[in-house]
Amino acid sequence: MLGAARDARAEAKRDNATMRRLASHPPATTPEHGGDELRYTVARTALGTVALGATARGLRGALFIDDPAHARQALAEEFPGAALTEDAPALATYVEAACTAADGRPAPDVPLDLLGTPFQRRVWDELRSVPNGSTATYTAIAERIGAPRAVRAVAGACARNHVALLVPCHRIVRSDGGWGGYRWGIDRKRAILEAETR
Repeated sequence: MLGAARDARAEAKRDNATMRRLASHPPATTPEHGGDELRYTVARTALGTVALGATARGLRGALFIDDPAHARQALAEEFPGAALTEDAPALATYVEAACTAADGRPAPDVPLDLLGTPFQRRVWDELRSVPNGSTATYTAIAERIGAPRAVRAVAGACARNHVALLVPCHRIVRSDGGWGGYRWGIDRKRAILEAETR
Protein backbone atom coordinates (compact mmCIF):
# COMPACT_ATOMS: atom_id res chain seq x y z
CA MET A 1 0.00 0.00 0.00
CA LEU A 2 2.79 2.40 0.96
CA GLY A 3 4.67 1.50 -2.20
CA ALA A 4 1.62 2.28 -4.37
CA ALA A 5 1.14 5.64 -2.66
CA ARG A 6 4.83 6.44 -3.14
CA ASP A 7 4.58 5.50 -6.84
CA ALA A 8 1.48 7.69 -7.28
CA ARG A 9 3.24 10.66 -5.66
CA ALA A 10 6.27 10.16 -7.90
CA GLU A 11 4.08 10.00 -11.00
CA ALA A 12 2.22 13.17 -10.00
CA LYS A 13 5.55 14.93 -9.49
CA ARG A 14 6.71 13.83 -12.96
CA ASP A 15 3.45 15.06 -14.54
CA ASN A 16 3.79 18.42 -12.80
CA ALA A 17 7.36 18.73 -14.06
CA THR A 18 6.16 17.89 -17.57
CA MET A 19 3.50 20.59 -17.39
CA ARG A 20 6.12 23.13 -16.29
CA ARG A 21 8.34 22.16 -19.23
CA LEU A 22 5.43 22.63 -21.63
CA ALA A 23 4.56 26.05 -20.25
CA SER A 24 6.49 27.61 -23.12
CA HIS A 25 3.92 26.26 -25.62
CA PRO A 26 2.46 29.10 -27.75
CA PRO A 27 -0.03 31.06 -25.65
CA ALA A 28 -3.32 29.29 -25.12
CA THR A 29 -6.59 31.07 -24.74
CA THR A 30 -6.37 31.33 -20.99
CA PRO A 31 -9.04 31.02 -18.31
CA GLU A 32 -9.29 34.78 -17.80
CA HIS A 33 -11.12 34.87 -21.13
CA GLY A 34 -13.98 32.87 -19.57
CA GLY A 35 -16.07 36.06 -19.44
CA ASP A 36 -16.11 36.47 -23.23
CA GLU A 37 -19.31 36.74 -25.20
CA LEU A 38 -20.40 33.38 -26.56
CA ARG A 39 -22.80 33.09 -29.46
CA TYR A 40 -24.57 29.76 -29.25
CA THR A 41 -26.92 27.40 -31.03
CA VAL A 42 -27.62 23.68 -31.29
CA ALA A 43 -26.69 21.13 -33.95
CA ARG A 44 -28.91 18.10 -34.38
CA THR A 45 -26.40 15.47 -35.48
CA ALA A 46 -26.61 11.79 -36.29
CA LEU A 47 -25.19 11.10 -32.82
CA GLY A 48 -27.37 13.46 -30.81
CA THR A 49 -27.83 17.12 -30.06
CA VAL A 50 -24.74 19.27 -29.63
CA ALA A 51 -24.69 22.69 -27.93
CA LEU A 52 -22.24 24.92 -29.77
CA GLY A 53 -20.71 28.10 -28.37
CA ALA A 54 -18.26 30.37 -30.16
CA THR A 55 -16.43 33.62 -29.53
CA ALA A 56 -15.34 36.02 -32.26
CA ARG A 57 -12.07 34.02 -32.33
CA GLY A 58 -13.58 30.59 -32.94
CA LEU A 59 -15.48 27.62 -31.55
CA ARG A 60 -15.06 27.25 -27.81
CA GLY A 61 -17.52 24.51 -26.95
CA ALA A 62 -19.36 21.62 -28.59
CA LEU A 63 -21.17 19.63 -25.90
CA PHE A 64 -23.50 16.68 -26.35
CA ILE A 65 -26.76 17.40 -24.50
CA ASP A 66 -29.99 15.47 -23.98
CA ASP A 67 -32.40 18.31 -24.70
CA PRO A 68 -31.95 21.28 -27.08
CA ALA A 69 -33.66 23.47 -24.48
CA HIS A 70 -30.68 22.89 -22.18
CA ALA A 71 -28.06 24.31 -24.56
CA ARG A 72 -27.70 27.63 -22.78
CA GLN A 73 -27.50 25.98 -19.35
CA ALA A 74 -24.90 23.45 -20.48
CA LEU A 75 -22.67 26.16 -21.95
CA ALA A 76 -23.12 28.40 -18.90
CA GLU A 77 -21.98 25.56 -16.65
CA GLU A 78 -19.04 24.74 -18.90
CA PHE A 79 -17.93 28.37 -19.25
CA PRO A 80 -18.93 30.28 -16.10
CA GLY A 81 -19.02 34.01 -16.58
CA ALA A 82 -19.51 33.91 -20.34
CA ALA A 83 -22.20 36.19 -21.75
CA LEU A 84 -24.43 33.94 -23.85
CA THR A 85 -26.43 35.11 -26.87
CA GLU A 86 -28.38 32.75 -29.09
CA ASP A 87 -27.31 33.28 -32.71
CA ALA A 88 -27.85 30.35 -35.06
CA PRO A 89 -26.85 32.19 -38.27
CA ALA A 90 -23.46 33.15 -36.82
CA LEU A 91 -22.68 29.49 -36.05
CA ALA A 92 -23.86 27.91 -39.30
CA THR A 93 -20.32 26.88 -40.29
CA TYR A 94 -19.78 25.18 -36.94
CA VAL A 95 -23.13 23.37 -37.18
CA GLU A 96 -22.13 22.04 -40.58
CA ALA A 97 -18.75 20.89 -39.28
CA ALA A 98 -20.28 19.10 -36.27
CA CYS A 99 -22.90 17.35 -38.42
CA THR A 100 -20.27 16.28 -40.95
CA ALA A 101 -18.04 14.86 -38.20
CA ALA A 102 -20.97 13.03 -36.59
CA ASP A 103 -21.67 11.37 -39.94
CA GLY A 104 -18.13 9.97 -39.84
CA ARG A 105 -16.81 12.19 -42.64
CA PRO A 106 -13.75 14.46 -42.34
CA ALA A 107 -15.02 17.78 -41.05
CA PRO A 108 -13.84 21.06 -42.56
CA ASP A 109 -11.30 22.97 -40.51
CA VAL A 110 -12.94 25.65 -38.41
CA PRO A 111 -11.28 28.18 -36.11
CA LEU A 112 -11.12 27.08 -32.48
CA ASP A 113 -10.85 29.21 -29.36
CA LEU A 114 -10.07 26.64 -26.69
CA LEU A 115 -9.75 27.29 -22.98
CA GLY A 116 -7.11 25.16 -21.32
CA THR A 117 -3.68 24.89 -19.81
CA PRO A 118 -0.65 24.80 -22.10
CA PHE A 119 -0.39 21.04 -21.51
CA GLN A 120 -4.05 20.45 -22.38
CA ARG A 121 -3.68 22.49 -25.55
CA ARG A 122 -0.66 20.45 -26.60
CA VAL A 123 -2.77 17.31 -26.18
CA TRP A 124 -5.78 18.76 -28.02
CA ASP A 125 -3.58 19.96 -30.88
CA GLU A 126 -2.13 16.46 -31.18
CA LEU A 127 -5.59 14.86 -31.13
CA ARG A 128 -6.48 16.91 -34.20
CA SER A 129 -3.58 15.28 -36.08
CA VAL A 130 -5.09 11.78 -35.68
CA PRO A 131 -6.68 11.09 -39.09
CA ASN A 132 -10.36 10.42 -39.55
CA GLY A 133 -10.98 6.66 -39.33
CA SER A 134 -7.82 6.06 -37.27
CA THR A 135 -7.09 5.74 -33.57
CA ALA A 136 -4.09 6.41 -31.35
CA THR A 137 -3.33 5.41 -27.78
CA TYR A 138 -2.98 7.68 -24.78
CA THR A 139 0.63 6.50 -24.60
CA ALA A 140 1.28 7.44 -28.23
CA ILE A 141 -0.15 10.93 -27.71
CA ALA A 142 2.03 11.41 -24.61
CA GLU A 143 5.09 10.38 -26.62
CA ARG A 144 4.21 12.65 -29.55
CA ILE A 145 4.02 15.72 -27.34
CA GLY A 146 7.36 14.88 -25.73
CA ALA A 147 5.91 13.79 -22.37
CA PRO A 148 6.05 9.96 -22.46
CA ARG A 149 5.43 9.59 -18.71
CA ALA A 150 2.37 11.83 -18.70
CA VAL A 151 -0.11 9.22 -19.95
CA ARG A 152 -2.58 9.89 -17.12
CA ALA A 153 -2.34 13.62 -17.71
CA VAL A 154 -3.12 13.00 -21.39
CA ALA A 155 -6.20 11.01 -20.39
CA GLY A 156 -7.19 13.87 -18.08
CA ALA A 157 -6.85 16.38 -20.92
CA CYS A 158 -9.05 14.19 -23.12
CA ALA A 159 -11.68 14.10 -20.37
CA ARG A 160 -11.61 17.91 -20.15
CA ASN A 161 -11.99 18.48 -23.89
CA HIS A 162 -14.72 21.10 -24.46
CA VAL A 163 -15.18 20.41 -28.18
CA ALA A 164 -16.75 17.06 -29.02
CA LEU A 165 -16.23 15.65 -32.52
CA LEU A 166 -13.97 18.44 -33.81
CA VAL A 167 -11.24 17.87 -31.22
CA PRO A 168 -11.43 14.10 -31.63
CA CYS A 169 -10.73 12.66 -28.19
CA HIS A 170 -13.00 9.79 -29.32
CA ARG A 171 -10.07 8.52 -31.44
CA ILE A 172 -7.89 7.86 -28.40
CA VAL A 173 -7.95 4.31 -27.01
CA ARG A 174 -6.05 2.27 -24.45
CA SER A 175 -2.83 0.44 -25.26
CA ASP A 176 -4.50 -2.89 -24.46
CA GLY A 177 -7.10 -2.30 -27.15
CA GLY A 178 -9.84 -1.21 -24.74
CA TRP A 179 -12.07 1.74 -25.60
CA GLY A 180 -10.83 3.91 -22.75
CA GLY A 181 -13.08 6.59 -21.34
CA TYR A 182 -15.23 9.12 -23.14
CA ARG A 183 -16.88 12.10 -21.54
CA TRP A 184 -20.07 11.65 -23.54
CA GLY A 185 -20.41 7.87 -23.10
CA ILE A 186 -18.70 4.78 -24.46
CA ASP A 187 -21.67 3.90 -26.69
CA ARG A 188 -21.35 7.24 -28.44
CA LYS A 189 -17.56 6.81 -28.74
CA ARG A 190 -18.08 3.43 -30.37
CA ALA A 191 -20.72 4.86 -32.73
CA ILE A 192 -18.44 7.71 -33.84
CA LEU A 193 -15.53 5.37 -34.53
CA GLU A 194 -17.78 2.95 -36.41
CA ALA A 195 -19.14 5.82 -38.51
CA GLU A 196 -15.61 6.96 -39.33
CA THR A 197 -14.51 3.52 -40.48
CA ARG A 198 -17.55 2.71 -42.64
